[in-house]
Amino acid sequence: MAHVGVLKVLKEEGIPVDAVVGTSVGALIGALYCSGMDVSKIEALAEEIGWNKLTNLSTPSLVSLIISEKLLSTEKMEKYISENIGNKQFYELKIPFACVATDLKTGEKIIFKEGDVASAARASATIPGVFSPVEYRHRFLVDGGLVDNIPTDLAKMFNADIIIAVDIKDDFSRNNMSNMMLVLSQSIFIQAGILSRESLKLADFVISPSVSDVSAYELWRSRECIDAGVIAARKSAPQIKQLIMDKTFKWLLEHS
Repeated sequence: MAHVGVLKVLKEEGIPVDAVVGTSVGALIGALYCSGMDVSKIEALAEEIGWNKLTNLSTPSLVSLIISEKLLSTEKMEKYISENIGNKQFYELKIPFACVATDLKTGEKIIFKEGDVASAARASATIPGVFSPVEYRHRFLVDGGLVDNIPTDLAKMFNADIIIAVDIKDDFSRNNMSNMMLVLSQSIFIQAGILSRESLKLADFVISPSVSDVSAYELWRSRECIDAGVIAARKSAPQIKQLIMDKTFKWLLEHS
């Protein structure tokens, strides 16, 4: 949820966002933002988010996930997204958007840049070992973080002049390891962290909110994550503005 805080500051500082790419929670937030929803509304939604909004599991009953071996459905997640952005197709979005999912059978990276936005965001945020895979065109899709946690290469696809990446790190030692499903999902997060190191090399600037003390499963701590995003983005804003000025000046020199 730290992405929300970053978007909030970028808006306050007048830093334009011409395209968004994302994976997992970043895909959910990106879908809402690119649909034209105001950041303040996204912030309000993020604050009230909980397992009960995305699944039939209530936050107090999260313990049942830890002791159960049953995968959760993501149908409620897709419905939640659709209720907030409508049944939008990618071409209807106000800001270009793309997200990534993983083909569970082949390990292939699946790029969503057309079709139903809610379905794409749902697939991108389907954590393996927690949620049941999403069936899509004879494929079984899960969280894109398995193959590309920070899809900076997709930003290149949109011909972005400046790529700002939001790097979210998790303190894996805090997650409960008493359940095989959570062990599997944790291994995914670790793999995603390794892949992120390469993806970040394509970014012009990296914002790293301090959220390592918040587990990926603690959705009820979204306010802390948003605030961490705000703090990190405000600290980075002057450097980002300078980067924009430098790039603009360079372009003017090359085209004068």
